[in-house]
Amino acid sequence: MSSSTLQALVFNLRHEATGIASVELRPVAPASAFPPVEAGAHIDLHLGNGLVRSYSLTNPGESHRYVVAVLNDKRSRGGSRYVHEQLRVGQTLTIGAPRNHFRLDETAPKSVLLAGGIGITPVYAMLQRLSVLRQPAHLIYCARSRAEAAFLASVESLVSASPSVLSVQYHFDDEHGTPPDLPRLLAGHDRGTHFYCCGPGPMLDAYERACEQLGQTHVHLERFAATAPVAPSVPATGYSVELRKSGKTVHVAPGVALLDAMLDAGLNPEYSCREGVCGACETKVIAGDVDHRDHLLSTQERAANKSMMICVSGCRSGSLVLDA
Repeated sequence: MSSSTLQALVFNLRHEATGIASVELRPVAPASAFPPVEAGAHIDLHLGNGLVRSYSLTNPGESHRYVVAVLNDKRSRGGSRYVHEQLRVGQTLTIGAPRNHFRLDETAPKSVLLAGGIGITPVYAMLQRLSVLRQPAHLIYCARSRAEAAFLASVESLVSASPSVLSVQYHFDDEHGTPPDLPRLLAGHDRGTHFYCCGPGPMLDAYERACEQLGQTHVHLERFAATAPVAPSVPATGYSVELRKSGKTVHVAPGVALLDAMLDAGLNPEYSCREGVCGACETKVIAGDVDHRDHLLSTQERAANKSMMICVSGCRSGSLVLDA
């Protein structure tokens, strides 16, 4: 699936909150190092049951280890269940190199970080990075209960150590009796503020509506699961794709994913989630009218039409040219 893979040792497993465990990974060769961790980045874990799942890194600036946190999701399709029930210290895993489609703007005058449940993982990394940079940040941490809130003590410690630049506000459903009022929680910030959110789908939808209502334009988010898939619009006869690097032309029939057509043609593109959320299959677009169906590219990036996620997106016109 990917040529950018690494071998990692499961060095430590730690209980972080009810239903949440962190996994510390280290290079198999003790003297070697991983590519450095950026705030907002994630890696793929190639699990022993054949599944590949993406998890956010929580330890920005480090290269001697990777740390992810995994919720034992009741609706798990096998990934989180494997991590919680079968992963053991001492095992070796194949992992993907870090990718970052949720990049932190380190020059922003202020950052507002909104986390929902396990969505704290990339947001916690951002808070740590902003603490190091001494850049103003306000964290809004939402969870069903304090017991289900990972890294709570670490967040408190960070904020206590830098009260002049960091602040935090909590909303625990069992204590408030209602879901968070995002327009109220996100209000009162200057137009230059950058907003970041990671959490369940309904929260992300409410977050986007709230930011639009408040007139905020620097709005970033990351989904850890796709919304209901919508098939791309394609011509009735399908479309052709010229692949410049490989020198091949592939026909994509209606109802067939571009990724599958490329695989069937003997090509070996990188991919992972098949849902347009991880970014592994992002491919440069040279020409063509792309029908974007991913959950990563912004409205501006889609309009620029410089790249696409070949696992879910397609082509509205009869032809497409890719740098692949």
